[in-house]
Amino acid sequence: MNRIFMTLPPLLFAALAVTFYVGMQRENPNDLPSALIGRQAPKTLPDVGVDGTDALSGDVASGEVTLVNFWASWCPPCRAEHPKLLELEAQGLRIVGVNFRDDPQNAAQYLRDADNPFAVTSVDPTGRAALDWGVSAPPETFILAADGTILHRFIGPLVGSAFEQQFLPALEAAQIGS
Repeated sequence: MNRIFMTLPPLLFAALAVTFYVGMQRENPNDLPSALIGRQAPKTLPDVGVDGTDALSGDVASGEVTLVNFWASWCPPCRAEHPKLLELEAQGLRIVGVNFRDDPQNAAQYLRDADNPFAVTSVDPTGRAALDWGVSAPPETFILAADGTILHRFIGPLVGSAFEQQFLPALEAAQIGS
């Protein structure tokens, strides 16, 4: 009986080590697949804007390639990606912002202070829309085709090498395909 207890820890360690090794050999270990890729965007974006005005009327995509960005004023990575959102908006890209579990007054103040890159900004105080979209935490950005089909999901701030190597090529492909 003692022999079993003596061999059990090394065997468990070896099994755990093999599991970790196999996990590290995946093509992109940080990629979280989205079940929504290739499907129509959920219709559950709130229609109340950050400043209390109507935010979204009609289809999310509105007949053009659109980004849907879940963000919050309390989120440091969201603040880090804000300059990139402003750049993309200046290039003529339509961006729909969804303010995630935030105080609407703080969000409105942040957009006044840092400039607003969003064509419309919806408020999602309970996180219900984020759940429907499969958002785990802000920032997350979706690329929608002109017909509202979700083409790409990007988790994290739109900065750095992942932005350049994953997001920008997906955005370019969406713009070429539309």
